[in-house]
Amino acid sequence: MPSLLKARNYVIIMDVRDLLDEYSRIVSGVAEQLTPKVAALRVPRQASRGESLGSAVVFTGDGFLLTNAHVVGSAAGGTAAFADGTSVPFRVIGTDPLSDLAVLRATGETPEPAELGEADDLVVGQLVVAVGNPLGLAGSVTAGVVSALGRSMPASHAAGLIEDVIQTDAALNPGNSGGALADSRARVIGINTAVAGVGLGLAVPVNSTTRRIVSTLMREGRVRRAYLGVVVAPAPVAAPWRERLGRPTGLRIAEVVPGGPADQAGLRPGDLLLTAGGKPVATAQDLQRLMFAESIGHQLPITVMRNGALVDVITRPVAAS
Repeated sequence: MPSLLKARNYVIIMDVRDLLDEYSRIVSGVAEQLTPKVAALRVPRQASRGESLGSAVVFTGDGFLLTNAHVVGSAAGGTAAFADGTSVPFRVIGTDPLSDLAVLRATGETPEPAELGEADDLVVGQLVVAVGNPLGLAGSVTAGVVSALGRSMPASHAAGLIEDVIQTDAALNPGNSGGALADSRARVIGINTAVAGVGLGLAVPVNSTTRRIVSTLMREGRVRRAYLGVVVAPAPVAAPWRERLGRPTGLRIAEVVPGGPADQAGLRPGDLLLTAGGKPVATAQDLQRLMFAESIGHQLPITVMRNGALVDVITRPVAAS
């Protein structure tokens, strides 16, 4: 019997070692692929001495980079340095503080672009790898898991909230902002944006909404947004209504901004938002997709559940300031 127990313990130890080896191979593989494609940024501060440090991800073959709006601020350009020792100047093409995204363009040669993934496919507990340049140290890599999805955070340079943020326990530090958050296949599924506490990092997701923002920045240099004036969070539909509505979740209105379009239309905190513009809404991104320039000044019908009854209202979003 002792020999059998020793054999079993040996097998368990070997299994654990195999798992750790596989984990190491994944993280090192992502690092090998992505580190050359993540730049260290130096951005001159306006009206003051010194410079801001951050990171940026090459995402096209002709020199476009993606970073955070708060990294570049109001600067017109700066310098991007890569892991191979090359350094190139860049200019700021456009910024969108409400998503904390900015598009840059290098004026020299850049590495091959990183592959962009799809954050909507993430699940809590999934392995992610952060690649950036914390504290000005180039090519730093940390790993962790997706600890939560659908978070909100205040926009640092605009009035409003950045919605649908990814929360991770992969270690982030100042200078990581604008760097890549990648899945196990080295696909960039987020742009690291903030350190919210010890073991708590946040990233802007790469999904259809952010792709639209990025393409608009590349084309126009800014993003015109519609403003509704609500803070929402996913919430379950009451059991008796799930089958009738054919859906398990909606968006609970946590806050209505006084005097805003939602307030004027009669929406209230506690309402469960079910549809907007005739389309189901179950995530913050569902609502975000509707808050672009074409909705400004136009009627947007909304259906909510209030006190066990369906209520229809007509809102008219305004231009975000």
